[in-house]
Amino acid sequence: MREIIVEGKKTTVREGTTYLELAREYQSGYPHDIVLVLENGKMRELFREVKGESVVTFLTTGQVDGHKTYKRSATLLMLKAIYDVAGMEAVGGIKVHFSVSQGYYCTSKYVKPDGEFLEKVRVRMEELVKLALPIEKKTIPVDEAIENFTRHGMMDKAKLFWYRRSSTVNVYLLDGFEDYYYGYMVPDTSYLKYFKLIPFDEGFVLEFPPARTPETFQEFKPEKKLFMTLKNSTEWSEVLNVATIGALNEQITCGTIGDIILAQEAIMEKELGNIAAQIASQHDKKLIMIAGPSSSGKTTFSHRLSIQLLAHGLRPHPIAVDNYFVEREDTPKDEDGNYNFECLGAMDIELFNNQMAALLRGEEVSMPTFNFLTGKKEYKGNTLKLGEDDVLVIEGIHCLNDALSYSLPKENKFKIYLSALTQLNIDEHNRIATTDGRLIRRMVRDARTRGAGAKKTISMWPSVRRGEDENIFPYQGDADVVFNSALIYELSVLKQYAEPLLLGIRQGEPEYPEAKRLLKFLNYFQGIDSNLVPNNSILREFIGGSYFHV
Repeated sequence: MREIIVEGKKTTVREGTTYLELAREYQSGYPHDIVLVLENGKMRELFREVKGESVVTFLTTGQVDGHKTYKRSATLLMLKAIYDVAGMEAVGGIKVHFSVSQGYYCTSKYVKPDGEFLEKVRVRMEELVKLALPIEKKTIPVDEAIENFTRHGMMDKAKLFWYRRSSTVNVYLLDGFEDYYYGYMVPDTSYLKYFKLIPFDEGFVLEFPPARTPETFQEFKPEKKLFMTLKNSTEWSEVLNVATIGALNEQITCGTIGDIILAQEAIMEKELGNIAAQIASQHDKKLIMIAGPSSSGKTTFSHRLSIQLLAHGLRPHPIAVDNYFVEREDTPKDEDGNYNFECLGAMDIELFNNQMAALLRGEEVSMPTFNFLTGKKEYKGNTLKLGEDDVLVIEGIHCLNDALSYSLPKENKFKIYLSALTQLNIDEHNRIATTDGRLIRRMVRDARTRGAGAKKTISMWPSVRRGEDENIFPYQGDADVVFNSALIYELSVLKQYAEPLLLGIRQGEPEYPEAKRLLKFLNYFQGIDSNLVPNNSILREFIGGSYFHV
């Protein structure tokens, strides 16, 4: 017998017991399916045997890591069904691109993904779910993996493994179908009951329920502007031949990455110029409202857009909404009693509206500066008055929410949603979460500008994400323009800054599993010398050395 601690209580299990068997005993106490386990702070799949003296916590589909595991496993299920319906060539032509609504947008090179085809795949997926087939993990040599996936037509995977430092690769098997995945899987197909296949654009969406209700679907609501921005970014990455990590590593090792960096930055500058031209063509647009989630590069974007506006004959004036916080003692508090600086109630909405309205009327206004040490607004003689060609470039998390600027005329507003929408994928079937790129950006910047370790950044991240879900994402569809600030090469630069920070998190600390996951992820990338990054790049906001004061 082995003695372990499960969810804080001691219990004994017989020798050879798996976590899957243990999870079934405890399942009735959980609202959603148990799919993973934390064993002494390390994430494990349920097929593993229980170790003695372990401290065990179960993870369900209603939690972030469990939900990711579900989506990853359902992707394997879909590909297995496509294999059964149309053969290996069809699977080799399937690409999982990026998130749309609550699902993944996929395209098919060799089979038309129309309603008839998707219905056959759906039926086969449901048959596989009923069979409760095991999803097995197998470790094979890297050379064998390269050979196998080359034979299967999955060249992005083969190229990924060419640059792998380890001599082995873990692959997953489902009823003889073999594929590689970055991350863990559910034990068998019976767990994968909830999915939809929806024809969309030139491909289709594999949709899942959200983590907060993992058994119930929401309405399929694709944000068209967001989708087109991601689609265009993906197409550019394919034009540059850097759609996946393996392709990026190839450019780095061949010595051609400098050209890729300059091309990517040129594409971004062209898009900034297009936005500036659009604003300049509408003479009533005086309030350029910019919002985006954490680490999307809003400050640098505002500076670069201002330069483009100057080039189009306008005179931009930056306005940071952060200068309009209410006094510290008036700041609302969250359920834990901490100041909630991200809610709309933390802003002095009346002062903001009164001053912006006065500026639109041509009046001179004394502008505030918020002192974050004293928690009070200060007036230091900074005045502003708008002329005929002047525009206000206003940046803040609530800028897309009309409740912030409720009294200002809508015809004077031009709204921009900014986010780092990662267009790079690991391989054909493994996407990179946009949130991972932003978390790594923030970790590097926090260490450089605030002296904060990776541990603190990771611990704060769930709260940051909740704030984004409440205050930013609901309003992204109201934007006139969506701008993607992600750079296809950036993770290879950020790697050298982030890895030492992550290695400072010790086993046993709550943030350790996430640190290990990110280290494993960054291990895919070859490094890029930061000296190749232009001084006006958005990436400089995070690694330092920017031309702008950021």
